[in-house]
Amino acid sequence: MDVSGCVPERLKDARGLEALFEELIVLLELKVMGQPQWHVFPEPGGITGLTLLAESHLTIHTFPEHGFAALNVYCCRPRLCPDFEDLTMRHLGAVSCRVRELRREVET
Repeated sequence: MDVSGCVPERLKDARGLEALFEELIVLLELKVMGQPQWHVFPEPGGITGLTLLAESHLTIHTFPEHGFAALNVYCCRPRLCPDFEDLTMRHLGAVSCRVRELRREVET
């Protein structure tokens, strides 16, 4: 997802980003492996977050100076798609959420 028009302060709030990940994990019924990793960059930078999943991983890279976040949800099996626009609006104050889905297949 490319998420634009976000509230810059929310893109620098690790606890707020953790809450977004927690909601995604519950909604998508994902299994977390180990501890999530968060790197907070010095001002004016944002945060990079990674949660390793049994199904693959969740990542986010935030750019508060641009009101932008790149959020990736990788799963090895199909899931029902939650309302990403609502989630990013509530958690990040997003104005726009562009969702792109890429289906991966093993070629035989």
